[in-house]
Amino acid sequence: MLPTDTGPSEKPPVFKKSSPNCKVVCVCVCVCSLFLPLSNISFYLGKRDFVDHLDHIDPVDGVLLVDQEYLKDRKVFVTLTCAFRYGREDLDVLGLSFRKDLYVSTFQAFPPLQEKKTPPSRLQERLLKKLGQHAYPFHFTIPQNLPCSVTLQPGAEDTGKACGVDYELRAFCAKTVEEKIHQRNSVQLVIRKVQYAPEKPGPQPMMETSRSFLMSDRSLHLEASLDKELYYHGEPISVNVHVTNNSTKSVKRVKISVRQYADICLFSTAQYKCPVAQVEADDQVSPSSTSCQVYTLTPMLGTNREKRGLALDGKLKHEDTNLASSTIVKEGTNKEMMGILVSYRVKVKLVVSRGGDVAVELPFVLMHPKPSDQSSSQPQPGRSHTHTHTHTHTHTHTHTHIITVSSAAV
Repeated sequence: MLPTDTGPSEKPPVFKKSSPNCKVVCVCVCVCSLFLPLSNISFYLGKRDFVDHLDHIDPVDGVLLVDQEYLKDRKVFVTLTCAFRYGREDLDVLGLSFRKDLYVSTFQAFPPLQEKKTPPSRLQERLLKKLGQHAYPFHFTIPQNLPCSVTLQPGAEDTGKACGVDYELRAFCAKTVEEKIHQRNSVQLVIRKVQYAPEKPGPQPMMETSRSFLMSDRSLHLEASLDKELYYHGEPISVNVHVTNNSTKSVKRVKISVRQYADICLFSTAQYKCPVAQVEADDQVSPSSTSCQVYTLTPMLGTNREKRGLALDGKLKHEDTNLASSTIVKEGTNKEMMGILVSYRVKVKLVVSRGGDVAVELPFVLMHPKPSDQSSSQPQPGRSHTHTHTHTHTHTHTHTHIITVSSAAV
């Protein structure tokens, strides 16, 4: 039977994932009156997005419900894996895998180990009370030196898992943790590590430069600034451009572009840049004159869906996403473990007649605002969630509201 709620209250969604033989079921649920489906292993989480607050990270805690008759003499393990896939999955041949596990942690949920007991959270306490004596808690602490979930946009002909950094929870039953895991006895669920915009943004970005030309006594001066350092996804960016032309050259055009920089930190560091918004204006600045203009750009995924390799926020299947948020790295963090570091800059370029170009770059931060309720599982601007809603009414007027993610959806 499905979970039932007999009273009006605000509940987070329910996510359900089953193995092919329905012997292992993974569920992310709210705390409510539950009647479990026919399954032998179920595990429960309260959310799928875990926030990196820089000084700490939300713990990954849940509860496992075990059918001990099905297990016999086997144990139940839960693993949390952070992996960086840097090549297409269909290229994994001859025992070579274009994947690097940045972090793997294993927790023996059943039988429980007494020496590794962590005080249960409020969610776990309520679930343990509701599910009974065959429920066992598990707990993971994500290290602070691990990257956020990032996906590199695949090309039109790419198949398999996309490149990027992802986190996966897996529950399985086996005699030992080293034993080969069979798909029928395991279930996995993708979760995300996310960051939100800091409460105190940095100073207003401003850059200036001067350029002297041959046969000209005086220079061309360019000053550019943004109205703030922090922008939210989908928010327009205003670029203030002030040109003082004391030279004998003429400015023919002004080009403004927003560029995404992705630093791939693996065996060596490589940087990839991709323009995500641009505007070109025929605003001329003659010799011995000045110009002051404001240009507006809005970087969005909708206008960049054909660009292969563009960094996006980590996504769940059947869920839209957005451009990758800027990566905020805590001071002293080893960048070799960060996988992909994302940053943004606005480039302002003046095209000068017979004199080359004059340009400056303005770094800024692009992120999601922190939810007002501080719940990281709520949908953010720029993301659309595909949900299946099932409403069931019985003669006792019980109302069921469930959001289900099927086996092919995670």
